Amino acid sequence: MRIGELSRATGVAVPTIKYYVREGLLPAGRLTSPNQARYDDGHVRRLRLIRGLMDVGGLSVAAVREVLAAVDSPQEPVHKVLGAAQLAITPPPAVTPDGMEAARGKVAEIIRRRGWRVGGDNPAVETLAVALATFEGIGHGEFEEVVDDYAAACERVAEADLAWVGRNAEVDGLVESVVVGTVLGDAVLTAMRRLAHVDASARRYEQGDGGPAGATGTP
Repeated sequence: MRIGELSRATGVAVPTIKYYVREGLLPAGRLTSPNQARYDDGHVRRLRLIRGLMDVGGLSVAAVREVLAAVDSPQEPVHKVLGAAQLAITPPPAVTPDGMEAARGKVAEIIRRRGWRVGGDNPAVETLAVALATFEGIGHGEFEEVVDDYAAACERVAEADLAWVGRNAEVDGLVESVVVGTVLGDAVLTAMRRLAHVDASARRYEQGDGGPAGATGTP
């Protein structure tokens, strides 16, 4: 197909497709003349992946480039690819609140207590420490009482994620599933958590006027 057909098939404008090619996100088409190139179903799939990572995953062009580099490295162990994807999608915290030393110690204790095989240089470690320090700083340090409940729920989510990934027997597809599941799975988890909040609020704080609290919106 020509670039115009590729644009119609994916809903991505021609100038944007050319930009992705220049940025190395999308492979160039096969030249059929000095000014014409042909594209195939592989380009359609890659474009949809790029748009999903950007539009749903909220990734920058630079982050998408790193994620796609992991997708294109099926020879790497899946665990290493997952780590590369997490590094790409976990930005450094924008703030450093007071109490970080104590918060980092609490995160290290959570990891030890749960028996998680996680390195201290994982960016999510610092992100979690920032969150706990912020809770403490605004007077809600008691949130730590539910941290183990969160950890247990996240362990179940992680097992479900990797069970889904493991259904793909082909190496290329397996690697792509790991990356896509990591990025888009965050969006799914956030949305479902909010829906569950509304339901839990309705069940716990049901109103006496015949309608549950938060039935059509947030509590």
